[in-house]
Amino acid sequence: MNRAFYLTLAAIAVFIFQTGAYAADSTKKLSLPEGLRIAASESRVVKIASYNKEISGAGIVLARSRFMPNVNAFAGKTYLSYQPAALMGGQPVYMSEKNYASYGINAYQTLFDFGQNSSQIEISKNTHTLSSLELKKIKSLAALDFLSAYFDTLEAEKIINTSKKEMERLQAHQTAAKNLFDEGVITKNDLLQAEVRLADARQRSLSANTTREIFLMRLNNILSFQMTDGIEVEEYDREPGVGTDLNRLWDYALSNRVELLIIDKEIKSAELEESSLRSDYFPKFFAQGGYNYTENSYQQHDANWSVILGLNMNLFGGMSTEASVSKAKYRTAQLREKKKQISDEIKLQVKQAFLEAATSYEKLTVSKNAFEQAEENLRINKVRYAEGIGTATEVLDAISLLTITETNNFKTRYELRKAQAALLYAAGHDLVSEYQ
Repeated sequence: MNRAFYLTLAAIAVFIFQTGAYAADSTKKLSLPEGLRIAASESRVVKIASYNKEISGAGIVLARSRFMPNVNAFAGKTYLSYQPAALMGGQPVYMSEKNYASYGINAYQTLFDFGQNSSQIEISKNTHTLSSLELKKIKSLAALDFLSAYFDTLEAEKIINTSKKEMERLQAHQTAAKNLFDEGVITKNDLLQAEVRLADARQRSLSANTTREIFLMRLNNILSFQMTDGIEVEEYDREPGVGTDLNRLWDYALSNRVELLIIDKEIKSAELEESSLRSDYFPKFFAQGGYNYTENSYQQHDANWSVILGLNMNLFGGMSTEASVSKAKYRTAQLREKKKQISDEIKLQVKQAFLEAATSYEKLTVSKNAFEQAEENLRINKVRYAEGIGTATEVLDAISLLTITETNNFKTRYELRKAQAALLYAAGHDLVSEYQ
C-alpha cells in the first residue's frame, strides 16, 4: 500500500512538472512591432469595424440597381362568383369566363430623373470611403491602446525588478544588522526595524506582480488572445521620430488626421443628399412595357404587348420637398461648423501631447540624476553604518530613497514613451509604420 501511495505521488509530481514545462513553452514572446501589427489588424474592435466596409460596399450595388430595369412576372388563376357580363337590351352579354388563368411580365425603367439616382450612387460611394476611413481611425486607436498597455507592462516588470533589488538590499542590511546585534554593537530595535522594512517591501512586491498580471490580461484582450495565454514582452528602446516643431506638427495633423478626412466625406454626402432631394422638384421620365395574357374566349386577343412612355411629377406634397431640402442644407452647414471644431480640437490635442512629451523628457533627465545620487547616498550610509558612525535608520532611508528614485526613473521613461506615442497619434502619423 505504501508503495502504491508513493507511486501516486511520483505520478502527480511528474504531471505537475510536465504541466509547468508546457506552460513555460506556451508562453508567447511578443515584440512591440509584432503586437502592434496584430492589434491594428486582428483585434476584435478592428474586425467588427471591418464589416462596415463590406456593408457599405453592398450599398453601392443597391444604389446602382436604380439604373437597372425593374422586371416583375406574375401568374394566377381567378375564381368568380358570377361570370362577368354586360346588359344589352335587357339581355346579359358575357365578357369573360367565370374562372380564368392569367400571367404576364412587366418592366419599368427610369429614363431621366434630373440626377437623383446618380446622386444616390455617389452618396453610396462616399459612404464606402467613409467606412474605410472609420476603419483606419479604429486601427489607429487600437494601436495607441496597445502601445499604452505594452509600455505599462514593461514599466510593471521594471518595478518588479526594483522591488527585488530593494528586498536584496534590505536582506543584506538585515544580515549586517544581525551580525552587529550578535556582537552587541546595536540594539534589538535596529534589527526589528530592518525586518519590518523587509516585510513591507515583500508586500509591495506582491502588489507589483498583481499589477503586471493585470496589464498582461489587458494585452491579451487587445490582441484577442485567450486570457490564460502567457505573454513575455520584449524591451523596446528605439525612440520614434517625433518632431520638435509645433507648427509643423499642426500642419501635418490638419492634413493627415483621419477625423478631418471623415468630416470632409460627411460634408460631401450631405451636399449630394441635398442635390438628390432637389430633383423632386422636377418630373421623372420613365418607360414601361410588358406582356400580359388573360384566358378569355370572349375576347379577340388573349395576349397583348404594351409600351408606355410617360412622366411622373409631384405637384404638391405638403411642403415635404422644401422641408427635406432645408434639412439637408442645415445639415451641411452644421458639418462645416463641426469641421472647424474638430480642427481646433486636433490642434489642442497636438499641443497637449507635445507639452507632455517635452515635460516627460525633462523629468526623465532629472530622475536619472536623482537615481545616481541616491546610489551614492546608499553607498556612503552603508559604509558609515559598517564603521559604527551612521545609524540603521539612515541606511533604511537611503534604501527607500534609492527604490523611489529608481521607480520614478522607470515611470518617467515609459511615461515619455507613451507621450511620444500620443504625440504621433495626435499628429496623424501611422503608428504601425513608426514603430517598425
